[in-house]
Amino acid sequence: MIKAEKVSKKFQDAEALKSVSLSVQRSSIYGLVGSNGAGKTTLLKLLAGIYRQNSGEITIDAQPVFENDAVKARTVFIPDLLYFFPNFSIRDTADYYAQIYPQWNQARFEKLEGVFNIEAKRRIKTLSKGMQRQVSFWLSLALTPEVMLLDEPIDGLDPVMRQKVKNLIIQDVAEREMTVMISSHNLRDLEDICDYIGILHQGEMLMQKDLDDLKADVHKIQVAFSGETPPALLQDMQPLYQEKRGSVLILIVRGAHADIIKRVRSYQPAVLDILPLTLEEIFIYEMGDNGYEIKNILDQ
Repeated sequence: MIKAEKVSKKFQDAEALKSVSLSVQRSSIYGLVGSNGAGKTTLLKLLAGIYRQNSGEITIDAQPVFENDAVKARTVFIPDLLYFFPNFSIRDTADYYAQIYPQWNQARFEKLEGVFNIEAKRRIKTLSKGMQRQVSFWLSLALTPEVMLLDEPIDGLDPVMRQKVKNLIIQDVAEREMTVMISSHNLRDLEDICDYIGILHQGEMLMQKDLDDLKADVHKIQVAFSGETPPALLQDMQPLYQEKRGSVLILIVRGAHADIIKRVRSYQPAVLDILPLTLEEIFIYEMGDNGYEIKNILDQ
């Protein structure tokens, strides 16, 4: 559905993306995460056809995106920094969209007014930041897009509206086979809805993986021994991170759950607990393994 092959993008002397490749399947939700300045927004703007790559290829349904009106008509991009026409009301904007987007659904626009509970006659610029964010989703969902690209999409939304928006997105993915790509620093929200995760760092794609597989492959071990910790344990487990708290050794390791238990038990520990990590923890340790300085987050 969405495909980028060895895509690079430069701004003067700064290389924002370096030979990035990715693939997003139809009717899936892909979460894009990364350090500040990793190139996430640049990648989304390339996928939306706002920027043109310096090299590589970007396609949606095997069609190039840049200057392709047919592809752009089926694609919605909600940026981090929203823009609306000065003095336009929500209905003015809806009328404008209805003229330029062939997939505009007026009935859905009217129905969503009740969901977002904002009067369509209100001028958008008079609304709060959170309400403007709601309007961006209201209008975008009424466009019935096939592809939705979101950059920090729920910034400013209260918890109730955040859940409403996530439910609407999930509904469109399930019922209309919409494909979604989300860039966000709020990994807890991504964890709720994403099927796949890609990690960008310094313009390069570190990894792409099914979220369930990613979470099944990294674990937190808490282990203690009646005597000294066997030196061979650390050589065997090759931890991403390790910390000693009194007699308890905490390790972050990659591998299959059953295999990790078997290997650690072979050293006859007095205590062994193995816990799955959250997406946020996985991100921090993956970044730490790639030279991104981190702080200890195991105080929870």
